[in-house]
Amino acid sequence: MKNRLLIIALGLLLNLPLMANVSRNCSSYFLQGNQVIFHLTDSAGLQLQLCSQSVVKIWFSPDGNFQRKSSSFAVINEQLESIDTIRVEEQPACYELFTSKLRIRVNKKPCSLQIFDKYQKLIFSDYADKGHVSEGSKKIEYKTLRRDEHFFGLGEKTGKMDRRGEAYKMWNSDKPCYSIAEDPLYKSIPFFMSSYHYGLFLDNTYKTEFKFGTESRDYYSFEAPDGEMVYYFIFGKDYKEIMGEYVELTGKAIMPPKWALGFAQCRGLLTNEKLTRDIAKGYRNRGIPCDIIYQDIGWTQNLQDFEWRKGNYENPRKMLSDLKEMGFKVIVSQDPVISQANEKQWKEADAMGYFVKDSVTGESYDMPWPWGGNCGVVDFTLPKVADWWGAYQQKPIDDGVAGFWTDMGEPAWSNEDQTERLVMKHHLGMHDEIHNVYGLTWDKVVKEQFEKRNPDRRVFQMTRAAYAGLQRYTFGWTGDSGNGNDVLQGWGQLANQIPVTLSAGLGLIPFVTCDITGYCGDIEDYPAMAELYTRWIQFGAFNPLSRIHHEGDVAVEPWLFGAEAEQNAKAAIELKYRLMPYIYTYAREAHDKGLPIMRPMFMEYPLDAETVGTDAQFMFGKELLVAPVVKKGARTKNVYLPEGKWINYNNKQTVLNGEQWTTVDAPLNVIPMFVKQGSIIPTMPVLNYTNEREVYPITFEVFPAQEGEIAQFSLYEDEGEDLGYQRDEFMKTPISFQTLAKRYELTLFAREGKGYQTPGKRNFVFAVYTSAVPKQITMDGKKLKKVKVAVFNESIEGNTESITWTWDKEAHVCKVKLPDVGVQKQVLINY
Repeated sequence: MKNRLLIIALGLLLNLPLMANVSRNCSSYFLQGNQVIFHLTDSAGLQLQLCSQSVVKIWFSPDGNFQRKSSSFAVINEQLESIDTIRVEEQPACYELFTSKLRIRVNKKPCSLQIFDKYQKLIFSDYADKGHVSEGSKKIEYKTLRRDEHFFGLGEKTGKMDRRGEAYKMWNSDKPCYSIAEDPLYKSIPFFMSSYHYGLFLDNTYKTEFKFGTESRDYYSFEAPDGEMVYYFIFGKDYKEIMGEYVELTGKAIMPPKWALGFAQCRGLLTNEKLTRDIAKGYRNRGIPCDIIYQDIGWTQNLQDFEWRKGNYENPRKMLSDLKEMGFKVIVSQDPVISQANEKQWKEADAMGYFVKDSVTGESYDMPWPWGGNCGVVDFTLPKVADWWGAYQQKPIDDGVAGFWTDMGEPAWSNEDQTERLVMKHHLGMHDEIHNVYGLTWDKVVKEQFEKRNPDRRVFQMTRAAYAGLQRYTFGWTGDSGNGNDVLQGWGQLANQIPVTLSAGLGLIPFVTCDITGYCGDIEDYPAMAELYTRWIQFGAFNPLSRIHHEGDVAVEPWLFGAEAEQNAKAAIELKYRLMPYIYTYAREAHDKGLPIMRPMFMEYPLDAETVGTDAQFMFGKELLVAPVVKKGARTKNVYLPEGKWINYNNKQTVLNGEQWTTVDAPLNVIPMFVKQGSIIPTMPVLNYTNEREVYPITFEVFPAQEGEIAQFSLYEDEGEDLGYQRDEFMKTPISFQTLAKRYELTLFAREGKGYQTPGKRNFVFAVYTSAVPKQITMDGKKLKKVKVAVFNESIEGNTESITWTWDKEAHVCKVKLPDVGVQKQVLINY
């Protein structure tokens, strides 16, 4: 007692915040609809809202007030399913609620929350008697930490993927050339998942903090300096199910245009017509696939008037038209500010009250900007700003620009140390509350205005700064990585981009890229950079959005690094284009379920403890395992193979057993890749750009399952650029390939879907990798004609009438060609 009195006295003397009494008791409850409010001592309250059988909204209020100042920026749907009448069972020591999946207990003395699964296993619990703590406006939640518990998520974060033993902040920050352990970065996504089958989303936009066992081995905590302590508990049998519920809460990811999944080229001073045309010719003359050329911020006359810079562009409309004829889309940058040097537009916005205000002076806030001089910060939380901004941004779209990348939306140079920015007042609140969602409100305006003015056209928008829910409006890139002191020593930054991009995917940023080459650092010796450049490209080929980008006027086109590097870069880029049908199918799954294309190993193999620490490799979809080389001088790669058998995708013949680490050869021209036995991989011919041809054959690479099992895949296709996917206008082609004792059974099922058909006739080719030489192949009881390999290959493109097969004894592959007619067919391969 004396110690406590001493603490209170010291607190009063030093004017320190005092921790409220954490040993609150629960005295009664009030039931309303799907909400239960528990009354605690000292007027506090705990609200539980059942959003579904597996999702619980939890709200701790120190004063018992459950009215939010403003609606959530991230959560768009709390009624995930209808909930029958809630019944609270009162026991002598606790209150209990039940769903079909959960048992929720609120203990009375002291008040504490515990959640069990339906098998009575405790999966989530307040820690001891201090689950809910308040210190003035600050609120802290302490939760029990199990010895074997692991945590993943929080979006785009550096370091190892397992968050246990680390602490993180949410404060969107511009961190050029960030280290492999720097925090915070550009985006704030306060959502994580536990290995104990739950996820948690803290719905608070202030500078929240997460401490996963840094203060004690017995508990972890999360806290907010202000605002409401509202969080969502999400139960799931695995990580995929948890993410599916998070999608239901915060919204589905928009699908990018199909061309956005190709390769893109950029650099900091790619801001003029001549250089843009030269780069376009460089790609086409060398036959290196590329879909997009970016223009960085210097393309504008002024920030942010959306006018082409005079002297840099002779005829931008003609440039865009010519590039379109060559198959290129052009993406231009936006900044969320108006330069004071842009006098006309600045006065216009200032007069209409469209800028963030200085709460001290009441005037438009005077923001020093990294370029363009001092600026006014556009207040995108003000509804009437949207149409004004949309009219401006439409000007380059009308010229022929294909989309935007929204840069500097933190807003830049308002990191933690820039406390003077906290006087900024937005329409919806002070800057400490709005900072983390500023970029999100901007991206929302960009997307909605684009769709309003360009009906039935998919937006392309790639952003740097954002908050949870960004997937509804935009895609992402991981900002300015690389080694600015010595670009040749950027191997650590390259290696760290694997967990960074994987973690971004877990934060529901399925369409993401790093800056391939690392962005930071002057390249003075291109031959010396060739190896690192090659490995960047090989990793970047598996980024859903693949953008080569570097700072300033540092050129990073593939042909600048020597013949060998160019050849290896071209091969990696071509691999991505071959895999486009596979990638696009998983793009649809990312939209439907929120599952990223680049997946941590533990997402596909959650019961394999070894996958928790495999940060240097990933699953690409669920069939392919990719392990990029990220060490200088390395010509081998240590790879972990989970359960099952795995085929080396680079030679299609080497088969390895799973549940083991293995070292594979990885010369400069090789990306270590494995395909799981029992997989089907759809591929296409390599094109200069994704839409170069409307019709082409699809080749399904088949890696038969073991006897008695089935390989399956369902190819997804749609128009590629319109919003038909939101209207379920698509077609799917389900395929199964069963392995039996003396034959394979290939079933091509009838096409599914509506509103979209292939633009013309085409062939399906099934390339079956097997050591067994077929004796006979039949379809619907009729024997198929066998032809020589050369004859077969010549007929793939043009002859859409014949049904033939061949055996390539060197590659150990049986190929069967069928016209794609959309009806069910069955092929028997007897051996």
